Amino acid sequence: MTNMHKFDRVAKSFAFLFLLFGACFLSKDEMEPVSVNKRLVRPLAMTQSHQEHPAEPFGAKTEGGIDGEVLRVTTLAADGPGSLRRALLAEGPRLVVFEVGGVIDLAGRTLVVRNPHLTIAGQTAPDPGITLIRGGLIVETHDVVIQHLAVRPGDAGPAGIEWAPDALGVRRGHDVLFEHCSATWAVDENLSVSGPGDVENVSLTSHDITLRHCLVAEALSKSTHPKGEHSKGTLVHDGVRNVLIEGCLYAHNRERNPRVKGGATAIVRDSVMYNWGSACVGVGARGNEKMLTPAEVTLVGNVAIAGPDTRGRVFVKGVDPGGRVWLRDNRIVGAALTDDRVVVVENVSTRVPSPERVLRSAGSRPARRDPIDARIVQSVIDGNGKIIDSQEEVGGYPVRAATSRALVVPKDRRAWLERLSKELAVDEKLDVWCGVRQREYSRCLSPLVNRSCRFHCRSVELLTPPAAATLPQSKAAAGVSREDTAARVLRCRTPYRS
Repeated sequence: MTNMHKFDRVAKSFAFLFLLFGACFLSKDEMEPVSVNKRLVRPLAMTQSHQEHPAEPFGAKTEGGIDGEVLRVTTLAADGPGSLRRALLAEGPRLVVFEVGGVIDLAGRTLVVRNPHLTIAGQTAPDPGITLIRGGLIVETHDVVIQHLAVRPGDAGPAGIEWAPDALGVRRGHDVLFEHCSATWAVDENLSVSGPGDVENVSLTSHDITLRHCLVAEALSKSTHPKGEHSKGTLVHDGVRNVLIEGCLYAHNRERNPRVKGGATAIVRDSVMYNWGSACVGVGARGNEKMLTPAEVTLVGNVAIAGPDTRGRVFVKGVDPGGRVWLRDNRIVGAALTDDRVVVVENVSTRVPSPERVLRSAGSRPARRDPIDARIVQSVIDGNGKIIDSQEEVGGYPVRAATSRALVVPKDRRAWLERLSKELAVDEKLDVWCGVRQREYSRCLSPLVNRSCRFHCRSVELLTPPAAATLPQSKAAAGVSREDTAARVLRCRTPYRS
């Protein structure tokens, strides 16, 4: 191996450290919890490794309909024989697989699942996978698994009717898993868990729900919602219990990233929130009209990064007073930890979490992301992007050629589905450099401040010209040569909190 190649490997290793080990830049006072006098009183995963799933009872406990009848989706039509809608209307345990790939235009008619014991295996579709547009997918039953789907309602609803769809959601359901789903461009919430207002009886509303490795982004702001502005990520509604949000990416949603209302309980762990507007995570005690038991939320191993549209510069906001939170190992960039309306039961720190794992694994097909998801993920890395009012601001609805192929479902369905999911689950090629761009790097020896990860260096050293020749062009800013880019890249030796 030449010295040039060795130098290149060292340079790349330091670049990856920007995301993996960079410390956030809040003052010590900002990081102090509101209260640490009370001991943890609920087993909300505070003592578990971030690589393990939380202890019971949080999250869905179901296999859906994996052992049921195999129903094949053979058309991208919104309805009719072989359609996804017909498969969802069927009764009895069922496994839905796809012999087609492409875009299903729901034409304003949201899909509603009312019959239990269902698995929708989007990983079985050929590339480019399955994307639903101009409608959503809502679960109103129990024991449902939905994997590897993208849902993008947008603002082009039917003429003459009120148009405010969620992309994905649960209404009065339980034991529902959304895994590796992309939910964008909703007019109401992108991905929510709801039920009737002002209830605390768990039998009357949703409970035991898991959102895992989902991308929840670009909810439409000033669109067609009857209330006006409504860019919202996830709402955990009145009295909803045992919701697990794990490994998800929230980006460019003005509020509810997520919001947990009165009477509800949730764990939010190992997730990334970027460029919220007025509120990142919201908690409180209010239901629709009544004050309920304060929400109880555990937040573990999350990374929250303020962005260009961020105005509410706190990680956890008290939407109304009383919400109780347990905090562990959260990294907050460009914002304070909480406001004074939040009750912090405990706040401990044992590690510095990284956003890399989420950026590589969130969304419907991370290993082969569509241009929409790829753009959103890249915006987090580059520190740009924005809250939008219409999908037309970012290229409009996707148009993709339909694909098809015959599908053989083997006897060992679990191993087969797990293998297909694993093939799509991680983007190993994602460039997680902290945005090597001219405006983000110091020319001299002043501290390096990168917008994406706010990584500071106490001592820096310019890369030598020979290393520049080995930098891939993708690392260079637009219109800037490899040599000029390398001259601006600084190696960091000693990270520190400022």
